[in-house]
Amino acid sequence: MARSLSARKRARQSTKKKLYNQVVKSHIKTHLKKMRLMLAATDKPVGKENMAGEICKTYKLIDNAVSKGVIHKNKAARLKSRMTIAANKFVQK
Repeated sequence: MARSLSARKRARQSTKKKLYNQVVKSHIKTHLKKMRLMLAATDKPVGKENMAGEICKTYKLIDNAVSKGVIHKNKAARLKSRMTIAANKFVQK
């Protein structure tokens, strides 16, 4: 356990920050999973507008996570790129 006041405060801050980061990462993973499920669902058609809306929501979540320092900008670029490539393949079918 931390002894000095500043070390105790730093421990409290890091705990709060860890919880916040976990929540943000969880939201991103959930939206990416939703996108994968939409792309995998071949039995019921998904409209281009619906797909575009979900992509916009996911982009916004990823960009906010980068601006808050939760994920690295290169990881964000990789996630967005892969998602866009998969969506384009789906739309071209």
